[in-house]
Amino acid sequence: MSRIIAIANQKGGVGKTTTAVNLAASIAAAEHETLLVDMDPQANATSGVGVDSKTCETTTYEVLINGIEPKDAVLKTNMPFLSLMPSHINLVGAEIEMVNELHREKKMRVALASLRSSYRYIIIDCPPSLGLLTLNALTASDSVLVPVQCEYYALEGLGQLLNTINMVKRNLNPPLEIEGVLMTMFDSRLRLSNQIVQEVKKYFGEKVFSTIVSRNVRLSEAPSFGKPILLYDALSTGTHNYMELAKEVLERTAASRNEGGKIPPSSAAQSR
Repeated sequence: MSRIIAIANQKGGVGKTTTAVNLAASIAAAEHETLLVDMDPQANATSGVGVDSKTCETTTYEVLINGIEPKDAVLKTNMPFLSLMPSHINLVGAEIEMVNELHREKKMRVALASLRSSYRYIIIDCPPSLGLLTLNALTASDSVLVPVQCEYYALEGLGQLLNTINMVKRNLNPPLEIEGVLMTMFDSRLRLSNQIVQEVKKYFGEKVFSTIVSRNVRLSEAPSFGKPILLYDALSTGTHNYMELAKEVLERTAASRNEGGKIPPSSAAQSR
């Protein structure tokens, strides 16, 4: 059975899509079958793995709105063990189209149920909002990973996100849990970055990942080449950060399943 993790934060520019793409790629590098589901109409996760959304005939939009078989919307990527359910700009109207439908919050959960047996991990990139698309992702997921940038307004809006997660737990998806909080865009030269990390740890405690994603030029460049960071520059700080994050996620899953979950040391090298 797969583990479904939603990457969510309604605040834009926190590294949400970067985390979705690179966590999925790093887990795939550990030779776990992984599916990246792009639920953001901007389709940045889709282009981030080298797929042009304009050329995709079947996307998350068709799955949610037209009832297309989910497996028919899944594409192989250039990376072994990593598949993609692409997004499209059409998805921007999906919330309006679904608003009067019965069980509208559960459409993605129903869709992904048929794919669980095919993938060890399913990573969902949510849009930067708390609308019906994000609600669908949270209802479909086992856990939520929350990226938080190391900047002054880091905690702004997190209360609203936590309220939404608790609402989903109460009414739609009781087993939903917080996978962890990931600090992103860390700059070791700034005292503020360290202060924000301490503040978030005070608030979330052990839920904060040990891994911190540093500001990294190569990490910023990779999406424009349609590659996860480990395929763009296997020796970069960004690659190291996301491989470490994947290791933490695998080990947390292993702890709950009581099985081995470490990334083989050679995985990063094999992905170059």
